[in-house]
Parts: sequence; structure tokens; C-alpha cells
Amino acid sequence: MGLTSCAGAAGARDSTASFLRTENADHVVALMGNPNVGKSTVFNALTGMAQHTGNWPGKTVAGASGTAEHGGTRFLLVDLPGTYSLVARSPEEEVARGFLLSGRADCAILVADATCLERNLNLALQVTEIMPRAVLCLNLMDEAQKKGVQIDCDALEQALGIPVIPCTAARGEGLDALLDAAAAVASGRRPTTPPPIRFPAALSDDQLSEERKQDLRTASYVLHAEEIANGVIRSPANAARDRKIDRILTSRRYGIPAMLLLLALVFFLTISGANLPSAWLSRVLFACTEPIRAALCWLHAPVWLQSMLIDGVWRVLATVVSVMLPPMAIFFPLFTLLEDVGYLPRVAFNLDHAFCKAHACGKQALTLCMGFGCNAVGVTGCRIIDSPRERLIAILTNSMVPCNGRFPTIISLLTIFFIGVSRAALPTMLLSSLGLTAVIVLGVAMTLVASRLLSATVLKGLPSSFALELPPYRRPQVGKVIVRSILDRTLFVLGRAISVAAPAGLLIWLLANWYIGGSSVLLSCAQALDPIGRALGLDGMILLAFLLGFPANEIVMPIVLMGYLSTGTLVELTGLPALGALLTVNGWSAATALCFIVFSLFHWPCSTTCLTIWRETGSLRWTAAAVILPTGIGMTLCFLLHLLLG
Repeated sequence: MGLTSCAGAAGARDSTASFLRTENADHVVALMGNPNVGKSTVFNALTGMAQHTGNWPGKTVAGASGTAEHGGTRFLLVDLPGTYSLVARSPEEEVARGFLLSGRADCAILVADATCLERNLNLALQVTEIMPRAVLCLNLMDEAQKKGVQIDCDALEQALGIPVIPCTAARGEGLDALLDAAAAVASGRRPTTPPPIRFPAALSDDQLSEERKQDLRTASYVLHAEEIANGVIRSPANAARDRKIDRILTSRRYGIPAMLLLLALVFFLTISGANLPSAWLSRVLFACTEPIRAALCWLHAPVWLQSMLIDGVWRVLATVVSVMLPPMAIFFPLFTLLEDVGYLPRVAFNLDHAFCKAHACGKQALTLCMGFGCNAVGVTGCRIIDSPRERLIAILTNSMVPCNGRFPTIISLLTIFFIGVSRAALPTMLLSSLGLTAVIVLGVAMTLVASRLLSATVLKGLPSSFALELPPYRRPQVGKVIVRSILDRTLFVLGRAISVAAPAGLLIWLLANWYIGGSSVLLSCAQALDPIGRALGLDGMILLAFLLGFPANEIVMPIVLMGYLSTGTLVELTGLPALGALLTVNGWSAATALCFIVFSLFHWPCSTTCLTIWRETGSLRWTAAAVILPTGIGMTLCFLLHLLLG
């Protein structure tokens, strides 16, 4: 029922035949399993170097086949893509299901992770419904023993109706027994009797949509897998501990509040930890200005070139590095620690219902979290979403959560106009963290609204189901986490920001020092944009600063200050009291600050993110949509706020 339809089997037979090499094999064996269960390790251990790789016909999905000999029997092993189900909603699922329906395989080897067997049983039940001639390879038995997981293999074999072979493929343990069982099943010497799945009677209702029927089928597999797992698995003591923790962190009542408190704590540690290093780094880098100028004088560089390189390029680079590096050096390790502990999948679990209501994928919660560090990284992370439609939704809305390049300006304005700079340091940082969390909540809420809007218009469709593994809570490897997050994330993102900040500094210097009719081009452009800026509760200089800050969000506020002071060079950020006084003199109010924060949250992505979107989608049209969507939301909200508060 559902998965046993043979429609298209003939076409699948022809296409897979053209994909596979002609082998003089006694049996063709399909190797299947969830992602990250050691399937490739099993395949490599069995086939050695006798492998052939290529793309499946009509699909951009890589496949491999290889030969193995054992006990006088020659096997052709076909390594199918890792998949959680056979619903055929992703290219990987289509390939795996199509090959089974083609009739090319004499039997299937299902590779399962012994440390989290229940999740793997869902696929095993779907496969044995199509291909009863199957063998379960219970891999990673050594890891299961280390974790105290005990599996009754005899009871599992009886429940599934197929042979169950314990293995540790990395050590080569159990592989001979696995091929013996595969040969016996493929030749019919060992009959297999998979149990029938108990599907609800509602599946016979002709008025029920296919999507709803498929959801019922999926639920039936999950319930049956859970029933089998409860009868054959004896979990260690820490599994009960994990369940107790999850009753709080993933509950309907406490899951979201706990997530928000943890998010506020991460922001508090980032803000409190980054203040002093950022100030120190700013002093050091800006102190290098005069030595660099002296070196250029010694080289007899003309004055205009000195000003362009120092007041333009160097000051922008110094601002970007001093503002970005300390927060990233704290935020990314904290984020990676949450990932290492096993909490981030719980975030996706908590937000899955909300994204489902928006007809988006629950995995979008993970890519959204990545965007807190860098939106470009969040866009790249959207590759984990299988559905092209839902992947596009996640890409187009990722910039609606602020990256850490926007944090300093948002925090400064919250402190100056809404919290007060006269408070003690600790209360100020606590209130700033809570204010930033509130801004994040607004960004997440608008992400959901925009996702629902897209799914109802240009990207119509229903949310796809997906298997979300909740890994056990682990003690984080702090040293490795710090090194990995700094090298792989912090320095990588910082390098990309610097590469676009340098030419941006040059452009800003040219605009500020190029005079036409007694006024710089920078001020003339600001005056031209002033009517639009005023309608949004801002002014022309602020709007121009956002435009010129396209390469890096960190330079928006310094450009505003440079325009107000008419210095012709990017100015160093001063203390909050002086900054507040300067903004107030130039007409800022709490309403202006609020509009600035909202527009900072919802406007076009930075150049690095736009370039990443273009590379990921391969489309200028979708890249333009990623620019227009948040900008339209931001302008609308600012206009409404100006009408309400102005």
C-alpha cells in the first residue's frame, strides 16, 4: 500500500541498467541506509577498490557500484543514496525507491546505526515492504557497547522477519556473516517474512488528499518502528536522563521560553565579552594610522593617495575588524558548543510546528540559527533542506535575522535611546541582551510571515516531512570546538568581510572627497535621498549609509557619523554618551532609533550574502527576490512606525 506501486518500474529498470557497469555477478545487492550510519564504510570494506561511480540518469545524485567476492559467490553492490524514507520527495529518495522498484536487485542490505536503531527502523520497514528479500546490517556495534546500548538481535530478527547481522564495519567485524546472509536471502535459501504494516482505515477514503494519506502512512511506519524498538533495545541510564531533560527543553510549555532564555544568555556573554576586546582592538588598529602615514610619506606618496589609503581603505578595514572579530570569536564558539552538546536539533524541533504552519521545512530553524553568525553561512547551510521549494524559502528569508555585524549598532541604539547609558555596566548589558533577544524574536516572526507568504504565492506547496534526529546530550569537546569555530567560521567570515570592506572604503572616500558645486557627492546624494528617508522615519544620510554599507553592515553607522561631521573620512566610533549626543543634535529621537533598528533588521542582504545566494540558486531572479523581499518589509514597517510615532 502506498509504496508498493510498480508505476514507472520499467523506465527505472532501463535507466539503472545504463548506469551500472556490466558485471559477471551472481547477485545484485542494493546497499541502503539513513545518512551517517556508516553505509559508505560498509561499501568500501566490502568492495575495496573494485568500484565505479557516476550520476544516476536524469539526476544530480552521485551513485556507486562495486564488486565483492565471498565463499565462491560474486556480488554486485549498488550503493544507493542515503535517505530517511522512500516517500520520493527528494532526488535521493526517488533514486533509492526507483532502483528497488526496477527489479534489478536480488536483495537489499539495510545498514542501520546500532546507537539510534529506532530512527533507522522506519526506513527498514518501508524497504522490506517493497523488497522482502533483505538483510539488516546492525553497524557501529562498538559505539553502541560504549554507550551501554544493548540490542536483542534474535528478537529484532523475529520482529522484522529478516536476518539481522551485528557489525563493526570500520574493523571489518561481521562482514563475512553479512555476505553469507545476503547470499542465502538472494538465492532463496533463507526465506524472509517481513510483518505487514498496520495502516489506518482512513487510507481507503477517496476524499483524503494524497499528501494526507502519505502522512498517515509515514506515521504508521514510525509507530511500528517505535513498537519494535521498545521490545528489543535496552537503553543506558543516561538515555533516561536525556528524556527528562527533553521533557523541559522540548515541551510545548517550556521549550520556547527555555530557548529564548538560552539565546539571551548567549547574547549576554557575547556582548559582555566583546566590549573590552573590541575597544582595545579599535585603539590598536586606529593607532596604526600615523605609522602607516609616516611610511607612505617616506615613500614620497602624494597626499591624496595617503588620504585615500589611510582615511578610506585602512579606517574601514580597522572598523570592520574591531567590530566583527571579538563578537564572532565569542558567538561562534558558543554556537558550536550548543551544536556539540546536542541542543541545536532541539531548537529545530521546537520551531518545526511554526515552520510547518508557514508551509516551510523545520530544518529552516537550523539555517536561521546559522544566520545569527553570518547570513552567508546561513544561506550555504540551506543545502540540508531536501525540497528545492523549501530550500528557496529558507534562502530568501535568511537575512531577516541579524548577523553579528548588525549586533553592535542595534545594541548601541537600544542602550542610548531605550535603556540609558547612566546605568551600571551589568544591568545595562542584561537589558541590552534582552532587548536584542526581542529584536531577534521580531526577525524570526517576520521570517515565518514571509515564508508563509512565499509558500502561498510564488513558491506554492505543502511542507514536506523529514526525519529529525535528536542526538544524545554529550559533553562538549571544548578545545576542538574553539579551534574549529575560529578557523572554520570566524576567520573565514572575517576574511570575506575584509575583502569587500577595502573597496567599499575606497568608494566612500571618493564620494566624501569629490566636491561638485561646493558640496561633496556624499552630501549631495544624502540630500537627494532625504525625502524618502524622512518618509521612513530616517533621513537621507541614514539611507545613503545603508546603501554604501552594502559590502559590510558594520560600516553603516560610521558612514552616518562621517556624513554628520562632514569629515571626509570614516570616523572612529566614540563612547555611547558622545554618540548619543551627536545623534540627538542631528535630529534623532527614540522613534528614529526604532526605525533605524527595524530597517537594520529588514533590508537588503550584504554583498557577501547576495553573492552566496546567487551561487546557491544560480539565478539572478531569485537573488533579486532575496533583496526585494526584506527591503519591502523593512520600508513598510518603517513607514507605518513613522505614521504612528511621528
